[in-house]
Amino acid sequence: MTVIRKLRPDDRAAWEELFRAYTAFYERDEPDALYDEKWAEFLADTRIHALVAELDGRVVGITHFMAHPNTSGPDVCFLQDLFTAEDVRGRGVARALIEAVTEWAVERRHGRVYWHTRSSNTTARALYDKVAENRGFIRYEIDVRGRW
Repeated sequence: MTVIRKLRPDDRAAWEELFRAYTAFYERDEPDALYDEKWAEFLADTRIHALVAELDGRVVGITHFMAHPNTSGPDVCFLQDLFTAEDVRGRGVARALIEAVTEWAVERRHGRVYWHTRSSNTTARALYDKVAENRGFIRYEIDVRGRW
């Protein structure tokens, strides 16, 4: 049975392994300092939040999410990162993480939960198409990190 829970300090190694695999999947190479910074923020659980999925006592999935204001209704919840260990895919871990974030948003009376994925991420999209509605939005992005 999958158990979804908040991060604990002893989850650091498992969390980082999964988060590094997630960033590699999206072809990003983040500096080590980013993992330290985000770990501290996730443990603080104020601005950004994290949950882990445990299966048979092993951390096998992570999700990171945050609330933000919405100009045309209640606050919304952005599910930014979702990743599961490759050997447990298809066993309901990602679905359980999405459901837990959704329940978090419901408890806070947010208007919706949303996320992005690459159009080529067909494995994840097979699940997403079952649990959410694709409203056809296209995402544009300007990376400003080089302008600081």
